[in-house]
Amino acid sequence: MTRTSHNTGRILSALVISVALGGLCPALAAPAGAAPLSSGVEAGKGKVKVEGKLGKDHVKVNEKVDLKGNLQVLDAARSEQTVETVIVQQLQAGAWVNIADTTCRPNGGFFFNLSFSVSATVSLRLYHPETTLYAAAYSASTLTLRVG
Repeated sequence: MTRTSHNTGRILSALVISVALGGLCPALAAPAGAAPLSSGVEAGKGKVKVEGKLGKDHVKVNEKVDLKGNLQVLDAARSEQTVETVIVQQLQAGAWVNIADTTCRPNGGFFFNLSFSVSATVSLRLYHPETTLYAAAYSASTLTLRVG
């Protein structure tokens, strides 16, 4: 090995080690005294809570069911008058799939009119995606609807 290729090998090794340490220890890369940001709330995002209730717990195939709910801002100082998205998700084959969406104002209500064309027990949840002002939130409980 020549002296130039030996130095290049050391430089490449040092580069690989520094990249690996930077990826494994992000706190080492942060300036002294700076706290790493670990959540949307620490980054200045307001906390929200999304809740809802089905009008019925059992419907016939293709019968409409109402889902009413509200989006509450948990930090009173953050109740901007924006329009926020709320999504209904259905559990399908172990994954939550978006099936409907609407908008509402913070500390406001929303309404869905849903129907299902297959006889089954349907698991639903409400989801508020993260925005520039508010953190993401899921409904605390799963809503169960029997269709058939």
